[in-house]
Amino acid sequence: MITASEIQSVKQRYGIIGNSPLLNHAIEVAIQAAPTDMTVLITGESGSGKESFSKIIHSLSLRKHGKFIAINCGAIPEGTIDSELFGHEKGSFTGAHEARKGYFEVTDGGSIFLDEIGEMPLGTQSRLLRVLENGEFIKVGSSKVLKTDVRVITATNVNLIKAVEKGKFREDLYYRLNTVPIFVPPLRERGEDIVLLFRKFTSDFSEKYKVKPISLDPDAQKLLINYGFPGNIRQLKNIAEQISLLEQNREVDAATLSKYLPADRSNLPMALTGKTGSSESSNFSERDLLYKVLFDMKKDMNELKKLVLETYQSGELSQNIMNKHQDLFEDLDNASLSVKSDSSVPNLQMPLVIEQKKSSHQDDSNYQDESIEDIVHEEDDNSLSLEKKEKEMILKALLKHNNKRKYAAQDLGISERTLYRKIKQYEIDQ
Repeated sequence: MITASEIQSVKQRYGIIGNSPLLNHAIEVAIQAAPTDMTVLITGESGSGKESFSKIIHSLSLRKHGKFIAINCGAIPEGTIDSELFGHEKGSFTGAHEARKGYFEVTDGGSIFLDEIGEMPLGTQSRLLRVLENGEFIKVGSSKVLKTDVRVITATNVNLIKAVEKGKFREDLYYRLNTVPIFVPPLRERGEDIVLLFRKFTSDFSEKYKVKPISLDPDAQKLLINYGFPGNIRQLKNIAEQISLLEQNREVDAATLSKYLPADRSNLPMALTGKTGSSESSNFSERDLLYKVLFDMKKDMNELKKLVLETYQSGELSQNIMNKHQDLFEDLDNASLSVKSDSSVPNLQMPLVIEQKKSSHQDDSNYQDESIEDIVHEEDDNSLSLEKKEKEMILKALLKHNNKRKYAAQDLGISERTLYRKIKQYEIDQ
């Protein structure tokens, strides 16, 4: 039986603040699992503090004097993750000028923490399963089976059960990893812990910036507790830093605090994490709006491609094609479409002309013929504009976070692997 004093001792050692029952239960499970070699799966939202639990497990285990390595699987490109984890032989691929030991070989006798395990490619999952079951692995470019004795601790912020159902995660690996599950609660479910954490953060920042500590009145504390905190502890810390630095009045009321809490983002097109505050909330709003416009534009362009292709293949703009793509013509008030054609035989050498039929009260000057070439040209321009905007957003995020991909990816609401791929795609020089 784990006592309250043992839990409190672990909290003090690792700087964990809070007394919520869910948090205490997670710490209790970590203490119980630590002395064993059982595989642990830590689940919880991004920013909830999952990595701290991996350190607790390692430091309280029999392997505490061995090496401990934390790996973010989402930050390693798919083409190199096997080499990073299991090593490679000289000449096994382009650029492999010498043999290299992987993390599983380096941490033999210690512990390895695999964060964002849900981002691991299926091929690498098969290799990991073999390590867990037999303690065996093979380097990239080698046929020699090597042995390792490593305690594996994993973490994820995605629902692995749904990933299994979609075929993105191996079912046998999931059950092998989930021997000891630990759930780290999100900040919004920790009640009064939010105020305690805020007080700790503002105290730290008051020392850092040489200012008087911030205090919250009862209404402000209630507002803070009831806020959703999609960015969890990371977001709370950013808000505490902004208030500590910017507010002249050190007694903060609910009205003042509300300026630093972004509006509910549950209806926005994508979840975003990162710094928030009065000076940045408007930027988030504009960016979300831009994303939605760009995504809608991309959808319309794809529909337009289908329309152009079907039109050329059929040789005419039939009523069936128009009905199938009627969402493209929703904003043409009191208008219908017809095709100019003097022959039932399609003539692919001539541009297909689309016109709007006039109603009795409309003037001829309001209508212009639009050729397929014009449509395709406009599509290309919009596609280039979409890529240009995406590249600009990536450059801004990298500049904002001093080229730190982890925080730039969080700011953009994408994984580090996706950001890495986009950087290569747009040939962004960091």
